[in-house]
Amino acid sequence: MFKEFLIATYLFLTKSVFAIAKLFPIRNKFVFVSSFGDNVDYVAREVLRQQSADVVILRSRKSNYSFGQLDIDARRIISFDSLNIIQYVKSIYHLATARHVFVDNYFAFLSVMNFKTGVECIQLWHAAGAVKRFGMEDPTFYDRTVSAQKRFKKVYARFDKVVVGSDAMIPVFKKAFNIKDEQFLKTGIPRTDFFFDEAAKSTAISEVYAAYPEIASKKVILYAPTFRRDELEGQEIGLEVEKMTAELGPEYLLLIRMHPAVKMNFVDTGLAGVLDVSAYRNVNHLLLVTDYLLSDYSSMPYEFALLNRPQIFFPYDLESYEEESGFWSSYDEVVPGPIVQSTDEIIELIRQDDFDLEEIAAFSSRWNRYSAGRSARELVDYLKK
Repeated sequence: MFKEFLIATYLFLTKSVFAIAKLFPIRNKFVFVSSFGDNVDYVAREVLRQQSADVVILRSRKSNYSFGQLDIDARRIISFDSLNIIQYVKSIYHLATARHVFVDNYFAFLSVMNFKTGVECIQLWHAAGAVKRFGMEDPTFYDRTVSAQKRFKKVYARFDKVVVGSDAMIPVFKKAFNIKDEQFLKTGIPRTDFFFDEAAKSTAISEVYAAYPEIASKKVILYAPTFRRDELEGQEIGLEVEKMTAELGPEYLLLIRMHPAVKMNFVDTGLAGVLDVSAYRNVNHLLLVTDYLLSDYSSMPYEFALLNRPQIFFPYDLESYEEESGFWSSYDEVVPGPIVQSTDEIIELIRQDDFDLEEIAAFSSRWNRYSAGRSARELVDYLKK
């Protein structure tokens, strides 16, 4: 109850400041609210390439995305959730006077922001596909207080458009956000443009090798487990790291990439053949040097499929996770690769190296249909209509 009181107080103050800020005129301004960064970065760069417009990034203080390649004044990158009152007021002012608003996540403050007529709020959701349920389909949604449920629904109602990379994602968003067919922009996921840019990929690979020189001569296995709600302060990763590295030998290198929201319980990354790459700024760069992706319930496989490389799925807590988070469809019908329950099975699959790449290609064709290298450009073109 106390948490809800604090949220209600914050939203009341936000609504009041927003009402004052709306007295100022709308400007030719693109405001991006970001937790993840990559989709925002690609669209903002394309806006700057095509138009003479003001671009403002409102970045979560928990985000480690730098926007270093974005050619804007550093003062245009603001921590919207900072305790700094000046940054807080500036953020609300920019949202109230923007012509276009983009978000890449759920943000509670949207529930009290009634934008002026003609302003469009576009959701650049941070995942290209979905295994686990979210939004109004999250199993915990109806465990929340009535006021929290109303707040979530108001936020979802603020999305005028939602960008998708495939038709397969449309029914997911319709249920999660309670939105209609005409609200979807089939322009593709902006950050996937990276996978079609040979120069950018070459540069990214060089940067990864510079950060982790030992990768260059190895077969790389990237293990990227999804966060568990009850393990945010320390997650057990399920993998027998020492056994795996010992049995596969020096030819292989295991990279461990934890979800940004969690900490990893102790794993001896001093072991030969293991690197903790959780802090590396861009996961798509890591995917380029990955030979085998080892995942469970994350959305990473959707983008890795564009590279048509082997994927292994290790849902070691499948039953409990499904009960906690729920899946959009049966797990074995969703994932494009073998499902295993032990480290021994993973080792054997990698040794055999016999994967169905046609299955991965079909998976990519279904989920990445509109992500063909021009997504950011097509989205900005839409805004000009």
